[in-house]
Amino acid sequence: MTAPDQYASVRYLVDDVQTAVDFYTTHLGFTLNTSAAPAFADVVRGPLRLLLSGPASSGARATPDDATTAGRNRIHLIVDDLDAEIDRLHSRGLSFRSDLVAGPGGRQILLTDPAGNLIELFQPAHRPGTPAPATP
Repeated sequence: MTAPDQYASVRYLVDDVQTAVDFYTTHLGFTLNTSAAPAFADVVRGPLRLLLSGPASSGARATPDDATTAGRNRIHLIVDDLDAEIDRLHSRGLSFRSDLVAGPGGRQILLTDPAGNLIELFQPAHRPGTPAPATP
């Protein structure tokens, strides 16, 4: 079992490892941890270690043939200012997979990485009795 002070890891199957590394490090604040491109790399953001497995990786080869498309599962990244993130990513030419959705817990929007894996950007709602987010 993983020790509680270690990273939580999620594996995404990608078509091109370097393209995926560039996407996550350029646009979403991840840093490169290790790379064995073109087969594999992992990037880190806070306690999340994202395993990027290309077609030649053991992770991709272990996947059944009927499970090769991206699903509805996604990583969930909390942001302080969702509107600013949307503007920043739009200005870099990225498009979103969903419209902005608001609910009782906060607001969210989905985008995809170059391989079609989903990423949710989420801004929690302000709750009475908790400090309000800092305003620029």
